[in-house]
Amino acid sequence: MFGWEFPPFNSGGLGTACQGLTKALSRNDIEVTFVVPYAPDALNVDFMKMINAAKVYGNIKNFKIKKFDSLLAPYLTSKEYDERFRLAKLHLGDANYGSNIYEEARRYAEAAKLIALSDDFDIIHCHDWMTYEAGISAKEVTGKPLVLHIHATEFDRTGGNNNEYIYSIERRGFHAADKILAVSNYTKGKVVYHYGVPDQKVAVVHNGLDFFEETFHESEFELKKHFKTVLFLGRITIQKGPDWFIYTAKKVLEKDPDVRFIVVGSGDMEQFIIEKAAEMGISKNIIFGGFMRDKDLAKAYKLADLYVMPSISEPFGLTTLEAMRNGTPCIISKQSGVSEVVNNCIKVDFWDIDLMASKIVEILHDENYRNALSYHGREESKGVTWDVAAHKCIDVYNILIANGGQNG
Repeated sequence: MFGWEFPPFNSGGLGTACQGLTKALSRNDIEVTFVVPYAPDALNVDFMKMINAAKVYGNIKNFKIKKFDSLLAPYLTSKEYDERFRLAKLHLGDANYGSNIYEEARRYAEAAKLIALSDDFDIIHCHDWMTYEAGISAKEVTGKPLVLHIHATEFDRTGGNNNEYIYSIERRGFHAADKILAVSNYTKGKVVYHYGVPDQKVAVVHNGLDFFEETFHESEFELKKHFKTVLFLGRITIQKGPDWFIYTAKKVLEKDPDVRFIVVGSGDMEQFIIEKAAEMGISKNIIFGGFMRDKDLAKAYKLADLYVMPSISEPFGLTTLEAMRNGTPCIISKQSGVSEVVNNCIKVDFWDIDLMASKIVEILHDENYRNALSYHGREESKGVTWDVAAHKCIDVYNILIANGGQNG
């Protein structure tokens, strides 16, 4: 399995999804070798074998590489990557970096050939475009079946303003694959329509969640005693609709000026959102929490009276399941994959800020309604598991192996 990141060294939901799926596959007696382009020595996983491709580069002539933890991230735009690369050169010098994310992906693909030839496996499974060339390379040298997992297309990440190079990698990968796994029917539709892929080649494997309890002391939620709070949690980038969240906040505050809005995450639109909130005169009601993980994330969910996911194009939306697990009522975009598997939440179009604002006010001021969404959402989240996703993947693996790599 080729992935681009893995917790705790991850920048978003891709790493979280890879962790959840591989744990579930391991629980179901599937041996996984997980390959990442770079892994700090501190990354220690006990349920599967991990390979750090950066250590393989040294065996390939002219492919030496040196990295720092945050340079590679799966959902960076080319502009964002170039800025990180510029800063890397300033701090660490010019040596041994790919000049852009495409070179990094090609280096990874070269290492994939050696890794594939030196390991014993039945299936190649790749996550998102950064790994597709690696998967194709591994298939070319071994002939093993190739499964491509699509968590977000270039159409999702950019709002349709596509990077043609990335689009071409996605298209080439989809047509080279023996099977494609899409995280929702919403995403499957995009793959079939925009990439010319036959419908029967794409299987839907919804993401899941491992259910567990997080406990906190009451003193950690002082804000909750004084204000109703609404949470946005995700990458602050066009795909996630943070601007629609701010526009909705303005309308809510016109009806109830005491509501507090919490924005958790980071991304290329962060400065724009901060300035927009100030321009609209609502900055005193908005708290920017930055990037969070693990227990801090759970605390943010539990602190909030309501979670809002206003994504413009959300292939799945794991944050909704995380919010439900923590008992936080949810309003989510209809333009999302998670809306296909949960019902105990409010679903609205991302652009309908009037309806979204009215629903926020209604939920915040109706305790019985809020408690019902909290309880039933939490119970529903228990049934959307990574084990369900793992069994669907295993079914695909078995068909491909039985048919010699053909889709069947």
